[in-house]
Amino acid sequence: MSLTPADQDRPELQKAIEEMIEAGLTGVTMRVHDERGEWVGSAGVSKLGETAKPATNGHVRIGSNTKTFTATVVLQLVSEGTIGLDDPVADHLSEFGLDGRITVRMLLQHTSGVFNFTGEYYDDGTVVPGIPATTAGQEWVENRFKTYRPEELVRLALSKPARFEPGTDWSYSNTNYVLARLLIEKVTGRSLAEEMQRLILRPLGLSDTVLPEAGPEVPEPHAHAYYRYEDAGRQQTVDVTRQNPSWISTGGDMISTTRDLHAFISVLMGGKLLSAPLLAEMCTPHPKAGYGLGVFVQDTSDGGTVITHNGGMAGHAALMYSTPDGTKTLTAALNYVDDAALSLAAAFQKVTQSLVKEVFGGGQAESADAAEPTR
Repeated sequence: MSLTPADQDRPELQKAIEEMIEAGLTGVTMRVHDERGEWVGSAGVSKLGETAKPATNGHVRIGSNTKTFTATVVLQLVSEGTIGLDDPVADHLSEFGLDGRITVRMLLQHTSGVFNFTGEYYDDGTVVPGIPATTAGQEWVENRFKTYRPEELVRLALSKPARFEPGTDWSYSNTNYVLARLLIEKVTGRSLAEEMQRLILRPLGLSDTVLPEAGPEVPEPHAHAYYRYEDAGRQQTVDVTRQNPSWISTGGDMISTTRDLHAFISVLMGGKLLSAPLLAEMCTPHPKAGYGLGVFVQDTSDGGTVITHNGGMAGHAALMYSTPDGTKTLTAALNYVDDAALSLAAAFQKVTQSLVKEVFGGGQAESADAAEPTR
């Protein structure tokens, strides 16, 4: 849909993203598709010290939105009869010694209980650290080009106690989606990137969506991501746009654009990638967190529902929201200065709630992922 001056006459949307800059974000690009057409706007800057706004279709590391793409591939393989949602994962990935009660469904819904390799945060404030790549501060910056194998991440997670018995509770764990990646590769004999191309990217023409593996580059154009830490009592801010995302793997390594994210979520919710029964499975929320299979399901204050997943990754973030029928979407790309304290988390959550209310009539930003970067 082409942009016209009438389409762009949405001062309330421009104001909403400018409030995100006022809250401390460096740059924002947002795309809204609704009954009034398509609106695209940007605010802030693409790079610190410069004045240019972020490109309206710039590339961004989408963090945990990767999970929605990955869950869709798994469900498409279920549709093809390659795998069953309630198959024990250990039947396919016997090399890890997984608890035999963990099913494919539990991976996608975060009910496996498997330790989160990026660290576990308990309700009482206890933190159990994960891989060294997630160590805060200068160590993270200096190690950001290290390569991790998916199997290495899984084995580290399985060396830690499970958070709960499989299927008895809910807890967000990046390990679930690295296992999902390995599962896809085992049952198809092809890489996740190949299956993603076959099942989603090529059919939808998502040429700006990338699975970077261990590659550090973000395609041009892109806004810059930053990380801040303290060294000898002084604040250091480093450009971390280039980094090796293998440390997060399928927990959040993909790169995309607001246009491709819109195309993906609108087609997915429109029922063109999954059968009606499988789409219903995907959008059936767990009672504890409102998480389905790779998506959050949220009620809005006016009685509606939005399907969403957000994600952040060390100075880049992406928002992805849709009505259940795919007819109204909001996608956004953010760049900011990350730090060990996740100091923008509260502001991030507040402005995201404001955006959802403006576009969809209300709702709450999901607490498990909207307010915290993948790291």
